[in-house]
Amino acid sequence: MTCSIGWVVLVCGCAHRESQYTPSGKHFTIDVMNRMTPIKDQGDSETCWIYAMLATIETEHLSWGDSVNLSPHYIEKMIEQEADCPKNKRGEPTTLINMIEKYGICGYDAMRKPDTPTPKWVFMLGAQYTPQEFARSVCKPGEYVALISDDSKPYYEISELEVPDNWTHEQYLNIPMDSLLAKTERSVIAHHGVCWEDKNHAMAIVGLAHDEDGEQYFIMKNSWGDSGPYGGLEYVSYQMFRSETVAVEMTKEAYSN
Repeated sequence: MTCSIGWVVLVCGCAHRESQYTPSGKHFTIDVMNRMTPIKDQGDSETCWIYAMLATIETEHLSWGDSVNLSPHYIEKMIEQEADCPKNKRGEPTTLINMIEKYGICGYDAMRKPDTPTPKWVFMLGAQYTPQEFARSVCKPGEYVALISDDSKPYYEISELEVPDNWTHEQYLNIPMDSLLAKTERSVIAHHGVCWEDKNHAMAIVGLAHDEDGEQYFIMKNSWGDSGPYGGLEYVSYQMFRSETVAVEMTKEAYSN
């Protein structure tokens, strides 16, 4: 999905589910809209972290001219083998990267429902791969960096994100909030995929917008289906980004820009 600069959106009514992100009664003008795969619906699951990080990887590939549409249900099924995985299957977007490296991934069409048997092979462009082989073409080991902004810790040092959802004990780089916001904004402008999370939810950032008062917003691809006045998108203000961000994931290439 692509949208031209200057498209005006009227926000009104109710989203598919009650949203705490997009303010009502606002006119949004879209400044940047990156390509993305169709919006999915996580249903009653608590696996937004899977949907958000896969959507981020998909947008990253679309920016290269390489289209991939990945199955959240494959990862959801694979993590059942993990002894530390909680029953509610909550996790971090960095957990998704860890699980892809361990178990691989398959296309969405190969596993569209959670009760579909997990495929042993991935067929792409006339070639046959194991899910692990396919995963290495989708997300290379060490390709993504995870970022936090915690003023109680030294900046530009690595530490574990100390939350229950980080059951794979992933490491995050701590940077100042001004730098985190600026790097996120620049990455979106450069058409990179970016994953954002607060303490309750995770979404992929796919664009930038401003309202009639000049306030700036990140446009985020949600995983609550494509119904509602925004077609499955949320508008998260820079102010909310500053106050609510727990972590951001992007490629090392995007971070270095």
